[in-house]
Amino acid sequence: MNKLTSSLILAGVISVPSVAMADGKVPTLSDVLGASGVTMSGYIDAGYTNMDSTGLFTTGGATRVFDAPNAVAGKKFDSFNLNQVSVTVAKQPTSGFGGVVNLTGGQDSSVIGSVGAGAGTQHLDFTQAYVSYATGPMTAILGKFATLAGAEVIPSMSDTNYSRSILFGYAIPFTHTGARVTYAASDTVSLIAGINNGWDQVQDQNTDKTLELGFTAAPSKMISLAGSYYGGKEMAAANGNRSLVDLVATINATDALSFVLNYDNGSQENALAVGSKAKWDGLAVYANYMLSDMWRVSFRTEYLNDKQGYRTGTGVPMKWSENTLTLAYMPAKSFEFRGEVRGDHSNNGVAAGFKQADGTSKSNQTSFGLEAIYKF
Repeated sequence: MNKLTSSLILAGVISVPSVAMADGKVPTLSDVLGASGVTMSGYIDAGYTNMDSTGLFTTGGATRVFDAPNAVAGKKFDSFNLNQVSVTVAKQPTSGFGGVVNLTGGQDSSVIGSVGAGAGTQHLDFTQAYVSYATGPMTAILGKFATLAGAEVIPSMSDTNYSRSILFGYAIPFTHTGARVTYAASDTVSLIAGINNGWDQVQDQNTDKTLELGFTAAPSKMISLAGSYYGGKEMAAANGNRSLVDLVATINATDALSFVLNYDNGSQENALAVGSKAKWDGLAVYANYMLSDMWRVSFRTEYLNDKQGYRTGTGVPMKWSENTLTLAYMPAKSFEFRGEVRGDHSNNGVAAGFKQADGTSKSNQTSFGLEAIYKF
């Protein structure tokens, strides 16, 4: 029993379940929370990244979504990183009211931060914070929550590679603030609809809202599918309409081998100037294999066709591809260590290439990284 639990019990703030007292044991804080239907979990993600470039495009934008805060012009990227420190407290009953609060600290928090909540500056982000209500097959949430789009997610422990994909950083949003309803049509199919402020906006930047539609389906143990659509006016000249279609398919070939395919297609009206339209599309393929209970290897290959250079911020057409190989070691359920090698390529090495320490640009970028994740 920890001191916090003892103090709360003595003060009468919390009560001790009678079963635990009958066993002669005073429950821990986790026991008390569990008895109340509240869960608390978290993780620490720290690592090291080395690139043979500055970590910047020729035009100044970051070549790695979560390494932007450390990119220093004129020097090769070489840094230890406190990527994320995250805590989630939730109560999500199958019937009635509940809620979720997910706080994310560390260097990544300034990247995922939403407009209206200190985006780009804060060191602690309310990544998700919403109230929920469940009744029968329907669950409704109101507040801030993660996007439906993408094969990868913000929590490090739920991804198979150390570095995030190009699509995760440049093709889709991170979070939304609004309302979402999920309807379980059957044991294998769920339908989702919602309305929100738009992409990564706690405070709406216009008077229009973005529509969200989605589905998940698991027709068999071998295959699961997910799809989402977002459409609405976003922060651009004349508030042009932005749309996104995202599809994810997971194939469990065997108990040890799985494949994931992720396709994105998006567009933004009035992107670079009033009357202009930017388009982007991309595909990512993942192969994951469990070598043993403690060892895993993951390979990712992908491309993004940023046809007007709008999403990457280069302002010029760019086809960006990468290949990543990650080896993970899991000596305990609560700990994972990853080593990664990654190679990126831009087809426009001059106008949208990878900036070198001497100010020149080249078409390729190579990096390696080490990551340690502890879950609690």
